[in-house]
Amino acid sequence: QVQLVESGGGLVQTGGSLRLSCGASGGTFSNHSMGWFRQAPGKEREFVGDISTSGSTYYSDSPEGRFTISRDNIANTYLRMNNLKPENTAVYYCAASLTNGILVLRLPAGYNYWGQGTQVTVSS
Repeated sequence: QVQLVESGGGLVQTGGSLRLSCGASGGTFSNHSMGWFRQAPGKEREFVGDISTSGSTYYSDSPEGRFTISRDNIANTYLRMNNLKPENTAVYYCAASLTNGILVLRLPAGYNYWGQGTQVTVSS
């Protein structure tokens, strides 16, 4: 059973940056692909990007090159967000998956474990 804990969210002004962290415990981190999702009030959970066990990354179109996902060899995954906009305001979740399937990793159902989320608020 993998436990995930996100941190690093907060309030930032338009144009600012944040780095979210996701710490994993209770499982073999290197066996899991990691994904980031976000959910704004009244909206469905939305795929942001993922990183496979080999370090390959894939992003949705919405970050427009402003977001970067990375992972270390211990148990941490990161989401670096630059030039933030008010529409990026949401609760951000990290998730762990036992698959490297490209299409599957874009869907919430493709993940086995989820963190509790961290709030990101971008003020205009």
